[in-house]
Amino acid sequence: MATVEKELAKNTTKQKGPITYDLVLIGASPANLTLAHRLCDLMALKPEMHLSVAILEKSEEFGGHIVSGAVVNKKIFDKAFPNHIEDGMPIESICEESSFALLGRKKKFDVPSAITRALLPDFCKEGYYVLTLSNVVAWMAETLQAKAATVPNLDIDMYNGFPATEIRYENDKISAVKVSNTGVDLEDYVHGDLFCFADKGFLSKDIIKKFELADNPQIWSVGVKETWRLRSDAPYLKGKVWHTLGFPTLDGTLGGGFVYGLDHNRVTIGQVISLDSKNPNIHPQKQLQELKKHPWLQNILRDGELLHYGAAVLPEGGPASLPKAFQVDGALLMGDALGLLDVKALAGVDKAMESGYIGAEVVFESFSKRDFSKEQLSKYQKKLLASPFMDKYKANRYFRQAFIKNPDLLEKYLPIFVDGFDKGGFLWGGLKAFLANPIGLTVQTFSALIHLNAPNEINDEVRYMPGYEHIDPNFTKEMIARNQSDEKYQKTTIYSREDAVFYAQTKYEVHPEHIDEFSAETCLKCIKTYEAKGLDVPCVSDCTAEVHRLDIRDGGVKVHGMSLENCVQCRTCELICPEQNLRVNAAYSAGGPNFKGL
Repeated sequence: MATVEKELAKNTTKQKGPITYDLVLIGASPANLTLAHRLCDLMALKPEMHLSVAILEKSEEFGGHIVSGAVVNKKIFDKAFPNHIEDGMPIESICEESSFALLGRKKKFDVPSAITRALLPDFCKEGYYVLTLSNVVAWMAETLQAKAATVPNLDIDMYNGFPATEIRYENDKISAVKVSNTGVDLEDYVHGDLFCFADKGFLSKDIIKKFELADNPQIWSVGVKETWRLRSDAPYLKGKVWHTLGFPTLDGTLGGGFVYGLDHNRVTIGQVISLDSKNPNIHPQKQLQELKKHPWLQNILRDGELLHYGAAVLPEGGPASLPKAFQVDGALLMGDALGLLDVKALAGVDKAMESGYIGAEVVFESFSKRDFSKEQLSKYQKKLLASPFMDKYKANRYFRQAFIKNPDLLEKYLPIFVDGFDKGGFLWGGLKAFLANPIGLTVQTFSALIHLNAPNEINDEVRYMPGYEHIDPNFTKEMIARNQSDEKYQKTTIYSREDAVFYAQTKYEVHPEHIDEFSAETCLKCIKTYEAKGLDVPCVSDCTAEVHRLDIRDGGVKVHGMSLENCVQCRTCELICPEQNLRVNAAYSAGGPNFKGL
């Protein structure tokens, strides 16, 4: 397997021309790296066939742009990497105790495990791997190099720091991708017979739009996350997992927190907030800080040390948002490019890896036949949808719809319950509040919220609107349910957004230009709309990394500005822009954050 430097040196001896591979993988993601590993196994069985593969990764280090929980079903590793223990895959812990917790402003209630198993079995994670996914991806890349070296008929060149930024078509077949890395003498385009896209929408959205594959739009959430090293006498958390509902997200937006105990006396804490909110100002990073002010978390974090911060968007539309076709002539979509996260179970890594595993088998067959048509590649979609790893994902298809069709669940009853819970305890205060405000929850909705398949009455054809279409400039309820009772949190555990960016370790060229603003006039109108309502502009308030700002020009006119050197490449601004006036591109020259260890 060649490194970037080796491949570039090799090409300097050739006549100048395009770099061409048989197979090009866009993104060194769990999906694409699983595909590459599986392809090694298959190619070893057919020594008479030869393939060349390029893996184009936008981050400087493999795993450097990966943010995930991640609590993952170990079955996918047993299948895709049967020797992963012997090969030293980094595992933080194995979940020994998982809890679903309701948070008030002061109190925490862990739902009894018997109730969780009966009503919320997707939150029972005992036996799952607790992982730092960025480290696992780095391990996948490293072991791929060693594995490919044993397969002489397979050449894999790994280009870390070389983002694919544009797609070239020939007669509606993908023929090449533009690669942007300033300062390196590499041809603009990498050509191939077949491409696999596993990105979070940077390029795959263009394929979905061009070929009109989306009958139902994808809906997204944003996750913000920190990793901490704890004090020596902090509660022992290795192998413990919590998922939380309630404080601080109490404005009607779907959201929740997570706390995962890691190895070496560390913990990762995060907050996930859906972006189909009415609220123009959801402040994701501030929500995470409010979560950390909770007395339960203060007891954990007190006198600890922040190690890493980061953010990423998550596709949470489920089966209803899947493209009509997972393939076009010359290309497959997999992982986050498809949207394989099961938001109800907070599980997507296993399905992404399964898409890579199955994708490799279809890719291998396609090269054996030299057939890269969408008809041949359609076997991938059929096999993936039939996989047992997709069963829960398909069964949970109505979960998001249940909240959309019953907004009172989050807008009215969750705040009432939390208030009663804080005042009188869970069994008395919370249930008393519910009895005083009876909820009109149908059997169909209830079945969608727990583990049962929802009957047709919910709505067999799930329909979504893009997140930005939900934003209401007249929304007045404060997003963050602040703990106004006291200020007894340790100030050193709380970070402003501009300070948190330091822990994302962003690094760019002198003048990064990876976010497009299409119309300055459109931004001016948007600023006036929200300022007239006394609100922040959504791109400014909801940025996870202090990128977007308002500058004052002559005459006191406020205009949109950007500090792109802070960007963590999460795409939140693009997704929540009310005017769809922004596009986030993959940063050039290995720019962006370094999430290794997050």
